[in-house]
Amino acid sequence: MKNIYVLILCFAFSFEAISQLNRPNDPLTHTYSIVARDAETGEMAVAVQSHWFSVGTAVSWGEAGVGVVATQSFTNKSFGLRGLAMLKAGLSPQEALDSLLNNDDGKAFRQVAILDSKGRVATHTGAKCIDEAGHANGDNFSVQANMMLNDTVVPEMEKAWKKFSDLPLAERMVKVLEAAQTQGGDIRGKQSAALLVVKAEATDEPWNDRLLDLRVDDHESPVQELNRLVKVYRAYEHMNQGDYFVEKGQMQEAMNEYNAAMEMFPKNLEMQYWTAITLANDGKIEKATEMLQKIYKQDANWRELTKRLPKVGLLEVEDRELQKLLK
Repeated sequence: MKNIYVLILCFAFSFEAISQLNRPNDPLTHTYSIVARDAETGEMAVAVQSHWFSVGTAVSWGEAGVGVVATQSFTNKSFGLRGLAMLKAGLSPQEALDSLLNNDDGKAFRQVAILDSKGRVATHTGAKCIDEAGHANGDNFSVQANMMLNDTVVPEMEKAWKKFSDLPLAERMVKVLEAAQTQGGDIRGKQSAALLVVKAEATDEPWNDRLLDLRVDDHESPVQELNRLVKVYRAYEHMNQGDYFVEKGQMQEAMNEYNAAMEMFPKNLEMQYWTAITLANDGKIEKATEMLQKIYKQDANWRELTKRLPKVGLLEVEDRELQKLLK
């Protein structure tokens, strides 16, 4: 039954698999990347950097409970969706990769890595990928690169993956990209980066199955910017948890979460503002007023927002208290 389904898949994608090398819309994303799985959580991820605009729209693909794919060099973008479909149909990463390459006239120019939800991997570096090119893989990971400044990039990426095993998956992936860049990275320089993290298992809420989807499309230091965005993401995890506690009426727990976010980004007005509003809702008007006055001085629009909150029940204070908060 599995083989029949695979044949159907191959037929469905057959027209897209022909003459991929010469299609003008396929990006030449020479780059370095990693596909990986967290052995403890089961989460899977793809991280990539390239001297090419918006690399995340071409190289990185993933689906919760299924796997992740990185397709690069002379990129065949169809490998992303087709590879995931084959994993979902029951093929191993190696079987999926073999099927993709068997139907591709440009396979010598391709670099592809596929990882499934069991942590199995398969990687291909075509003979005509531009030097320095290569890959290294093992249980739960594969690192691959082409058109690198030198041949130390891939070994350093593998070393970083193993070294930072104590980090959460997203931060660990960034460390691998940073390691590649310390060795010179892409011979052309830097332009864009991306990080995609999906859940270990699919849920009945697929809109929540992508845990992290960050892209730096055009930046002079894309990996550095990606690292900053991951930190912002972590801060907003605290903000979201704080909002949850507010809904439950657990104000002290909400304050703990908001304070954690503010400690990470003390200059972020959004985080300061909602902390102040939570204080006000908890009856701490003096402290809230003190915080709000500092915010208003930086941007008066926050005062206008405060006026609008009572109408929708997000600020529940007496009129005299509201006036104090607005002064």
